[in-house]
Amino acid sequence: MNTIKERIEDIKTNGYQLDFGTVFESAFENYKKIVLYAGLMLLVFMVLFIAFMTTGIIYYIGINNMDAFNEKIKHFSTLKTIPLNILLPFEAGIILLSGFLSPFYAGFLKMAHYGDKDEEFHLSSMFTYYKSPYFGNIFISTIILSLISSGISLIFELAEIQIIGVFISLTISFLTFLTVPLIVFGNLNAIDAIKSSTIIVSKQPLIIVGLLIVAIIAAIIGLFGFCIGIFFTIPFLYSMYYAIYSAIIGVDFEDNSNQLDFEI
Repeated sequence: MNTIKERIEDIKTNGYQLDFGTVFESAFENYKKIVLYAGLMLLVFMVLFIAFMTTGIIYYIGINNMDAFNEKIKHFSTLKTIPLNILLPFEAGIILLSGFLSPFYAGFLKMAHYGDKDEEFHLSSMFTYYKSPYFGNIFISTIILSLISSGISLIFELAEIQIIGVFISLTISFLTFLTVPLIVFGNLNAIDAIKSSTIIVSKQPLIIVGLLIVAIIAAIIGLFGFCIGIFFTIPFLYSMYYAIYSAIIGVDFEDNSNQLDFEI
């Protein structure tokens, strides 16, 4: 069996074939297997997360200061440009929070894998990637990509050409969306996973962007189900991520416990 290194080198040199219909069908079949469990998981997590964050904010600010805090929020929402002394700490907090939550969301890829193999999925599997070596690499890759995207967006926002910053940030997100699957299934480190994802996606950008647009539209449809429906449509995104990765790379490398360090 080829190693992940050899597979990526082959893609770098020869590219790969990707059939839109086959990948979509694979993603949809996977989605049907995980939708109920994944949707309930997302719903419960969001309720607990909102409760935790609300409690934390109230505790930090103080119940007596909530009215003043709300007034400040309303004031900042009317400003065309948020002051840097407010924006930078806020962005830093969001980036750190994203880094800590990324391994949890990676658990949905694990769920998709179990669904693909028709194996039973356990709640504890959602937290698999908080263990070494996955957590460090997922956290670092998320922080790196978030810093780059936020930095670019901020630069163009200050230059008052936000649309360019948004386009560049979306392009970065698109090229690197296979970073986490490459870490959890390919055992790559953060930097190699980012570089490899960029190479892989750039070989078939039109087909992949078409698949992701369809997946995003399908996820957004859940908003029409009293908003709660979105918790049961978002899992289709993870099924699509898994289907794309599986079609291009395969998941035969998942049990390789040693990280493979290589230059691309």
